[in-house]
Amino acid sequence: MKAEIMSIGTELLLGEIVDTNASYLASQLPALGIDVYYMHQVGDNMDRLLEVFDRAWKRSDLVLCTGGLGPTEDDRTRMVVAKMLGEEMKVDPELEKELRAFFGGRGMSMPENNLKQAMLIPSSRPLPNPRGTAPGWWVERDEKVLVAMPGPPRELQFMWENEVRPRLRERVHGDILISRTLKVTGISEGAVDEMCGEFLAASNPTIGVYAKPDGIHVRIAAKAKSEKDAAVLVGPVEATLRDRFGENLWGVDDETMQSHIGQLLKARGMTLATMESCTGGLFASNITDVPGSSGYYKGGFITYTSEAKIAYGVDPALIEEHGAVSPEVAVAMSKAARLQLGADVGVGITGVAGPTEQEGKPVGSIFIGVDHEKAARGHATRYQMARADVKIRAVTSALFQLRQLLVHLDGT
Repeated sequence: MKAEIMSIGTELLLGEIVDTNASYLASQLPALGIDVYYMHQVGDNMDRLLEVFDRAWKRSDLVLCTGGLGPTEDDRTRMVVAKMLGEEMKVDPELEKELRAFFGGRGMSMPENNLKQAMLIPSSRPLPNPRGTAPGWWVERDEKVLVAMPGPPRELQFMWENEVRPRLRERVHGDILISRTLKVTGISEGAVDEMCGEFLAASNPTIGVYAKPDGIHVRIAAKAKSEKDAAVLVGPVEATLRDRFGENLWGVDDETMQSHIGQLLKARGMTLATMESCTGGLFASNITDVPGSSGYYKGGFITYTSEAKIAYGVDPALIEEHGAVSPEVAVAMSKAARLQLGADVGVGITGVAGPTEQEGKPVGSIFIGVDHEKAARGHATRYQMARADVKIRAVTSALFQLRQLLVHLDGT
């Protein structure tokens, strides 16, 4: 089955929002054995929408579109699909009833503009959207399928997982593709590529090596008639690479470094405390993104000034000697956080996020400390990026340093 993806909205063309919907859908289709041939971004212009829809409908088996299902004048997806297929839109009484109940349940009267969201054409069936007011459309005609889904990612993803993907799975009978991503740290991209060795030339499964912010990703992908058969192809390659990567392999697929850190802490029965300066609590936010993190994360301090660092246990003489932005103070911050909250491990982060240098240190200088009663380590690095990106990379680097200390403790 050949698929085409369209993202609709002038705001996409103006760069006001990033089109994450298209990448999400594209990542979902290979597992169903569906090949994506084209992707588009189209503004809210009737003539251009009609041109792109008509071309997609003629050359593809499946057309997936997102956006343009709202109640406003420039939401034109339903109208353009109806016009392309030469069918008349009519208000569906049941959809209208549900829509009015949605507003009534919130103590609001429904604007009449929203009535367009209750419209269908003869070839369409509504797709429920419990996370918003805009139902989707499932359109079948001429042995082709067109699916219109809402633009907000949380609505789109819920509709895809619960309504669209199950329907497509029933229709597709060709080869499917499954993949496994191994995540590695502490080894360069070139070295990882060499370790993949003989597998790089294979056609099924295939190997891809990619540099990512959280390390090197190795994607193993295989095609077969069923998920079980594809998994049989992936299995031996994955087992070999796991053995080669050893302790440098920290995660698979959607696993994040912060969730991996949580697993390491729980497995060791250890707790964590933090003290942050330039990252302003972003490290703590990442740690607490993981459900159940309250079981190992005791808390943290945002010490944006030298006075705040001193108030929570950093020796003022250390700041006087080395400066607040230094590896020595980062380690002292990690120890102070650990002692203040009675945790097993502490992390300290200080640096210069920008836009101006500090204490003679250039913008992007980051210093990280990790402390345990048996070991402590400091790390210095520099990122030549914008302020927000420096903070993000500082958090990633701190997670790596924390992982290294935890793994090191196993050998002490």
